[in-house]
Amino acid sequence: MSRIIRSFYEHKDNVFDANYIEDVLKLYKKNIGTFDAKIILKISYPILQESLRSGNKGYQYYNISIECSLNQQGIFDKIIHFDFVYSSACPCSFELGEHARKYRNKAVVSHSQRSTARISLKYIDHIWFEEVQQMCLNALKTETQVMVKREDEQAFAELNGAYLKFVEDASRLLYQEFNKCSRIIDFKIVCSHLESLHSHDAIGCIVKGVVGGFVATVSESELRSLVR
Repeated sequence: MSRIIRSFYEHKDNVFDANYIEDVLKLYKKNIGTFDAKIILKISYPILQESLRSGNKGYQYYNISIECSLNQQGIFDKIIHFDFVYSSACPCSFELGEHARKYRNKAVVSHSQRSTARISLKYIDHIWFEEVQQMCLNALKTETQVMVKREDEQAFAELNGAYLKFVEDASRLLYQEFNKCSRIIDFKIVCSHLESLHSHDAIGCIVKGVVGGFVATVSESELRSLVR
C-alpha cells in the first residue's frame, strides 16, 4: 500500500494539477508491473463567497473528488466529481401558499429543502474548480450561504421565490449550462432534493449522452453520499 505514496513523494516538489497525476500513475505502474492504475483523490476545496446584500465574506467548502486512470494502452482519463449544495423551493408548494393567502387568509411557509448536485465531468485541457462552481451557480442561482444577516436572508428568500425548481428542473438547467463548455467531453449530473415534505428524497439524473460515456444510473452508495 505504501508504493503509491512513494510514487507521490518522488513528485513532491511539482506543482499539482490533474495532469501531474498521470506521471504518478505511470511511475506506479512501472514500479508494480501492473496493466493499469487508478486513483481517486478527495478534497474539501474553499472558495470565497460574498453575502447577498450585507457585504460580508466567508469560505464555502466544496467536496471534490479527482478520479484519474491509466489503462493498459497508456490512455489517461481524468474526471472531476463536484458537489454543489443549493436550496430548492417547490413550485407547487409556492402556488398552494399563494392560494391559501388569497382565499383562506392563512400564513404559509412554502415547501423547500437543502439540495445537492453532484457534477461528474470528463474533460480535456484544464478546467478550474471555480469555473465548475460558477457554472452551477449560473444554472441554479440559489447556492446555500456562508455569511447571513437579516438582509441576506431576505435576499435568499427572494431568490428562492424567483427560481422555483423541481428536481427535474435542476437537472435540466445544469445540463444546459455544462453542455455549453467545449472542454467538457462528457458529464453526469445527479440532483438530490432532501424533501422537507416527504420521508423520502427526490432524485434526478441526466447525462450528456456520449456513446460509451456516462450512464444515467445512480448506485446506492452514490445516494448515501449525497446526504449532507
